[in-house]
Amino acid sequence: MTETNWREVAVLALFWLVYFAMHSVLASLHVKRWVALRYPARMPIYRLGFNMLALIMLLPILWLMLRHPGPMLWSWQGPGAWLANGLAVAAVLAFIMSLKHYDAQEFIGWRQWTSHTRRVEDQEGFHLSPFHRHVRHPWYFFSLILIWTRDMSAAMLISGVMMTIYFIIGSRLEETKLLIYHGEVYRTYMKRVPGLLPLPWKSLTAKEAAALVKAAERHPARKHDSESVN
Repeated sequence: MTETNWREVAVLALFWLVYFAMHSVLASLHVKRWVALRYPARMPIYRLGFNMLALIMLLPILWLMLRHPGPMLWSWQGPGAWLANGLAVAAVLAFIMSLKHYDAQEFIGWRQWTSHTRRVEDQEGFHLSPFHRHVRHPWYFFSLILIWTRDMSAAMLISGVMMTIYFIIGSRLEETKLLIYHGEVYRTYMKRVPGLLPLPWKSLTAKEAAALVKAAERHPARKHDSESVN
């Protein structure tokens, strides 16, 4: 790679770093509580605004990747291409199938806005889809498949590395909140099911998953637990 290529890769990495830092900060309970305390009337729009901002902030990164892709490092050929594309299609189909197990309006933030919800905590209760029985963060897992089954230019490689690192760090930050929301039930779930990559010997049966969900309903995390985060 030329000096220009390295400079473009460095700029792209910096953009990703800023994006992930802002995404994590704005998703944190600290910032949400600060907004709830200072601007309570704006809390119903917070989740929706957060998602819109996340999409807008992706645009300059995508522009950089298209404008300065850098040299092609490798591309899948022959049987490898069939395998890579097959896995990518399977990941997309699995993602689409998983949507029915999520409250899309709550995830987007539309429900909070229309119902004028001012709570800091997520509204959706503890539940386990069929995918969650095998991996705690199925969307991250599907995304990793899509990332690493693509042909790799320099821009795509640095983006893939940055996204993978963020999935690792971001999943842990997210689970800090989930432990607050769901308490010991989620801690048990973490011990039984891997975070990002499914492992054949670590999963829940449908019966075990249902038992965990019922336990969460019987023993919800205490309200003041959600106030104990520094």
